[in-house]
Amino acid sequence: MPLRSLSLFIVGSLLAGCASTYTSQPTAPIKVGNPPSTLPVEPQPTSEETPPTSTEKIPATVPDTESPRPATPTSTRYRDVHVGRALLNQLLPPKIGDRAGWAQDIFGAFEGLKIPYTKEYFCAAIATIEQESSWQADPVVPGLNRMVWEQIGNKADKYGLPLPVVKAALGRASGNGRSYRDRIDSLRTETQMNLLFEEMSAEAERLGLPLNMQNPIRTGGPMQVSVDFATGHTKAWPYPYTYKGSLRHEVFTRRGGTYFGVANLLHYRAPYTDMAFRFADYNAGRFSSRNAAFQAAVARLGKIKLNRDGDLLRYEAGRPSKTPSNTQLALRDLAVRIKMSPAEIERDLLLEKENAFEQTPLYKRVFDQVDGQTGEPAPRAIFPQIRLSSPKITHKLTTEWFAKRVDGRYRTCLARGT
Repeated sequence: MPLRSLSLFIVGSLLAGCASTYTSQPTAPIKVGNPPSTLPVEPQPTSEETPPTSTEKIPATVPDTESPRPATPTSTRYRDVHVGRALLNQLLPPKIGDRAGWAQDIFGAFEGLKIPYTKEYFCAAIATIEQESSWQADPVVPGLNRMVWEQIGNKADKYGLPLPVVKAALGRASGNGRSYRDRIDSLRTETQMNLLFEEMSAEAERLGLPLNMQNPIRTGGPMQVSVDFATGHTKAWPYPYTYKGSLRHEVFTRRGGTYFGVANLLHYRAPYTDMAFRFADYNAGRFSSRNAAFQAAVARLGKIKLNRDGDLLRYEAGRPSKTPSNTQLALRDLAVRIKMSPAEIERDLLLEKENAFEQTPLYKRVFDQVDGQTGEPAPRAIFPQIRLSSPKITHKLTTEWFAKRVDGRYRTCLARGT
C-alpha cells in the first residue's frame, strides 16, 4: 500500500480510539415510548396534578416504525409554556455564555419530547450539560492533538513506519488548503475530528482505496450524546427541527446535541426515586442501575461473585449474542430454585432494556427469594460498577463517580429554584 494511502488508513483507524468518551453507547437500537410522567423526587402531587402514566421502552430490538403517542400532563403546572420558560430561566446558572440561546435549545428539547416542565427535569438536563461540556456548544478536549499524534505513532509502529515519515506523508494539502498534519496539530474538539475524518473518508473513496472508512466519531455536542442513539431515536420519535446535511452533523450542533442528550437522559420512564440513578444510566446505558441491582440479587441468591455492570446479556452488533453472559449462566444454575426453564429465563432477559423487565416472572422471583432471606427489600437500584476508559481520561473514574458528580450539580441547580 502506498505511503499516502497507508497514512490515511493509520489516521482513520486511530480516530476511533480518540473519539470515544466515557459516556456509554447504546448496546442495541433505540425504542422509545412516552416521556416520563411522574416526578422522580418530589412528594406525589395531588390527584388533579398527577400526569397520566405511560409505557417506556428501550429494548434490544429494532425500533418501532410508528411513533408512540406522547403523554400530555393534565396540570397547567407541567404544560404551561410561559410558566415553564420562567422556571427554566430561574434555574439556569446566571453567568453562562449566550444564556438566552441555551434556554431556547433546552426548552425546545422539552417541548419536542413532551417532557413536563419541572425543576427536577430541567435541573437534570442542566447538570448533565455542565458536567459534559461546561456550557460549551462544541466542548474542547484538552490535549486532543497530542493524544491523536500519540496514537498515530503507536499505529505507525505496528506497520514499521517512523512517525516523521508518516507526518511527512500527511503534509499534503487537504480540502480546505491546509495540510492534514496542520489540521491534526490544531485539533481541539470532536466536531473538528469528525469533519477531518469525513474528508479523509471521501478522499479514500475518491482514490479507490479498499479501506474500511466507517466514521468512528461516535459522540458529540454539549451533552456528548451518541450518534447511534440519535439515529435510533428519530425512528421512534420525530425530530422536531428541519436541518441541512446529515443527522450526524445535527448531533454536533448545540440545538441537536441538547435535544438528543435530553432524550437520552429523560425520555423514558425509569423506576428510580433518586435522580442519581438516571445520571448513572446516562453514563452506562438505560436501566443499568436497575439491572445492576438485579445482578447483585442474583449473586446473593447464588452465593457467587458477579460483575454488576448493568448488562444482563452479551451483545454483538446491537443484537443479543448466542454466547451466554455470566448473569445468564448464574440464572441457569438457579433455574430449579426459581422454577423457571432456561428458555423462560432467556425470554425475560431479552427485556432487560425495557421498563417491562420489572414485571417479568424472572425479576419478581429473584427478588422475592432474596427479600425472603433477609426479611426486608433488597435495593432495586445501585450504581453500576464500571471503570471509565478513554484516551481523554487521565484519572481512575467510574460510573458511580460520574453519577455523583452530576448529582452534586443537580442539587446546586435545585437550590436556585427555591
